[in-house]
Amino acid sequence: MLSSSIFTLISSIHNFIIVIVRNLKKWWSDITLQTRLMAMTTLMVSLLMSSLTFWTLTNIQQETRLIDNRFGKDLSLLLAVDITPILEAKNYLQLQQFIEHFYLSTSSIRYILIFNAEGQIYYSIPFSSETAINLFSLSEYHCLRNENYYFSNTPIVNSPNHLQGEIIDIIIPLTKEKKLLGVLNIGINSNPTLTTSSQLTRDVSVAVFISIWLMVILGAAFNAFTITKPIKELLTGVKNIASGDFHQRISLPFGGELGALIFSFNEMAERLEKYEQQNVEKLTSEKAKLETLVSTIADGAILLDRDLRVILVNRTAIENFGWEGKDIAGSIIVDYLPEDVNQQLFPVLNDIVRKNFLEQSLCETQEICIKLQKNYKKTFRVLLTTVLDHNYSILKGIAITIQDRTEEVELNEVKNQFISNVSHELRTPLFNIRSFLETLYEYHDSLDNVQKLEFLAIANKETERLTRLVNDVLDLSRLESDQEYPLQATDLVSAIEQTVRTYQLSAKDKKIDLYIDIEKDLPCILGNYSLILQILANLIGNSLKFTHSDGIIVLRTYKINDSTAELNLPSIKIQKVRVEICDTGIGISKKNQERIFARFLRIENHVHTLEGTGLGLSIVKNIIQKHNSEIHLYSEIKNGSCFFFDLIVAKDI
Repeated sequence: MLSSSIFTLISSIHNFIIVIVRNLKKWWSDITLQTRLMAMTTLMVSLLMSSLTFWTLTNIQQETRLIDNRFGKDLSLLLAVDITPILEAKNYLQLQQFIEHFYLSTSSIRYILIFNAEGQIYYSIPFSSETAINLFSLSEYHCLRNENYYFSNTPIVNSPNHLQGEIIDIIIPLTKEKKLLGVLNIGINSNPTLTTSSQLTRDVSVAVFISIWLMVILGAAFNAFTITKPIKELLTGVKNIASGDFHQRISLPFGGELGALIFSFNEMAERLEKYEQQNVEKLTSEKAKLETLVSTIADGAILLDRDLRVILVNRTAIENFGWEGKDIAGSIIVDYLPEDVNQQLFPVLNDIVRKNFLEQSLCETQEICIKLQKNYKKTFRVLLTTVLDHNYSILKGIAITIQDRTEEVELNEVKNQFISNVSHELRTPLFNIRSFLETLYEYHDSLDNVQKLEFLAIANKETERLTRLVNDVLDLSRLESDQEYPLQATDLVSAIEQTVRTYQLSAKDKKIDLYIDIEKDLPCILGNYSLILQILANLIGNSLKFTHSDGIIVLRTYKINDSTAELNLPSIKIQKVRVEICDTGIGISKKNQERIFARFLRIENHVHTLEGTGLGLSIVKNIIQKHNSEIHLYSEIKNGSCFFFDLIVAKDI
């Protein structure tokens, strides 16, 4: 009876397994090749990632243990070096105090044992000697009795399992001149953050494996419900559109990017249907786009036919050649171009037309540079490109692109001017410094101390000249940046007196009288003290530079009232202090007064009779603008110059 029941149970289990296997085969055969590949790929990736995770965690454990062992060895060797002299001197009280202090100050140490040369425990912490004898075996100590081993001072590292927690046990002999003084036994706690549990490693690896499968399953489900179905619908719709059925529409309730794609598809189908019904010419649309593009580009653009008549011209070209208010469409371009432009442009246009009609030569692009010199100075870069038919054999027109390069040319001139100034200002002092230093080096024995000091003083002066040059460039760069400078109540009188004291000796050497005229009870102004000093130093330095001997320089300050008015508001009187620096120097012409504050400008630029880079007045202008003011100039040739500006009184803000 029992055997019959067992047979029946086995038969049922067998049938159940057959049914499961049959269902699995049917399920697998129904799966598409894409799904099978995805499943195999997921299995491989999950196994690979789980293996990498397991291998990484295992390596981290091993590396951490290795680091702990090295740390323990280093710590034990350090302690052994410190206690060996104490043990040799038999200063046991100091030895106990040192070991106790070392144990209490190092949290990673579990215990410290000191054995004497006979293998008896001399001192232990935190265990008593009796407890230490019961807990620790001295088999390692007996190994150390090997003469070849303990003289090498190599630590023995163990991992005892009779103490709670993972500990690194290190035994090191204490020797002095091939004499064994004792043995140091130190226990160090392993890194508490180390993942020592192999079970945790397995759990993390399994979790990675399961997580990958869950993400793939969720992604597949999301893909099936939100992407696959609408893509199939779109594919069907595209096939219908390709076959000419522009009535095809897709109606699926999807939002986001997929909804936008479906909406765009329906819109495209609607437009194609409308284009089919209305038979709109493509050329009209393309022409409108081209006209819009040409009218909005920053460069000037002109389109000519093969008879050089204007077909299209944009706003930039009209402004460049002064064609405002003129209807030049359909007119020959040479009738409206300025004379100096015609002289340079017409030969090129004529050459392009001649080569295409007479020589059948396809000139694609030519470039010329046109400079206007009469009414105003401008420089244009003109590109001429031939427009050919669809066979690239017949000239249909010429496209002209005009790029205004005036600013680039001016910047290039300024750059060349700056390079010329700086190269001169660098070359002269460097030559002087080198000459005097070479003289000192080669003839130091034949020169007396006075001559040596004079040569060094000249070299030092030239070094200061180079420093001023570099500082001017850096100052201008900093002032032209967006850096904010704090403005506060500033004693202008103090700044003036400090600056005048600095230049008084230079003025005396040049036999120039330097005067100051300061109004009594002058209030403090709103400004930056160091920047005010820089303004005064630059202006007085310039006056000294351009004023001849027996000349006069006057620095004058006084209060003024400045009225300002805004729309629908009464005028407001703001009290200011005016600063004037006047001299009887060479003066500045009207032409140069308009550009004297430009960067790198020197009036005697080609002569270089005076020092400087042309940055001083540009720095002054930038500083005064930082003080919400402007600098003004009045000057006459051979009569002198007067620079003045106004600063706001501090109490009025």
